[in-house]
Amino acid sequence: MTTTQPVALVTGASSGIGKAAALGLVEAGFAVVGTSRNTSGISQRDGVTFLDLDVASDESVATVVARVIDRFGRLDVLVNNAGIGSAGAAEERSVAQDQSVFDINVFGLIRMTKAVLPHMRARGGGRIINISSVLGFVPAPYMAAYAATKHAVEGYSESLDHEVREHGVRVLLVQPAFTRTGFDANIMQPDTPLPIYAEQRQVFDRVMATAIQGGDDPATVARVIVAAATDLKPKLRYTAGSTAGRVSALRRIVPARAFDKQIRKLNRLAG
Repeated sequence: MTTTQPVALVTGASSGIGKAAALGLVEAGFAVVGTSRNTSGISQRDGVTFLDLDVASDESVATVVARVIDRFGRLDVLVNNAGIGSAGAAEERSVAQDQSVFDINVFGLIRMTKAVLPHMRARGGGRIINISSVLGFVPAPYMAAYAATKHAVEGYSESLDHEVREHGVRVLLVQPAFTRTGFDANIMQPDTPLPIYAEQRQVFDRVMATAIQGGDDPATVARVIVAAATDLKPKLRYTAGSTAGRVSALRRIVPARAFDKQIRKLNRLAG
């Protein structure tokens, strides 16, 4: 089957930003396939076709991408949204635990990208939209591994965009700030907690909960994702929401010492 309708594949589409993005792309005229680790037998919802996908599995990734291309005959947009949060002091987390976060947030994104690139290059067009974060360009105490994954996504995406642009493919970044999702409820806690960090870890939990409660609606981020998918002249980076825009501007113009002080203040760190 080949369709003239543009086709988008959105990972992590069962809730939060991914769900809002999938619905936004449907409204924008795309045929949309959304994925989740477990779709619980739901084949379609609100115009989105759902498939099970584990981005940490080479086989699962290859199977899903092949199924989408076989069904529609094309794949125009990939939204790499699937990810996992992690918290705790860096010293409290085992290397194995940090590796598991990278395997989803970074290597999962890379697996998906490698799977769709041959098709997009052959068609001479396509967009890969990677969901980064403001934590891809600012530090995040008590979220060091997570911030490291988003910094990695930033570097990978910008570098790859230069490689594939001449083949008609663009790799774009969307950078949300805190968003009202279930992110904090599903965050991976440290597997080797240390008493020395216990009090500050509890402070972090409260700061995180407050930030998410007051964060942007996922629909705000979804509108930016749709813009990245449809703009005639796309930008490499799209900040999503007013907070993300302010943080990006402050990172560029505020002196390093003052920015460092503000990070400590916002995270209620001494000194």
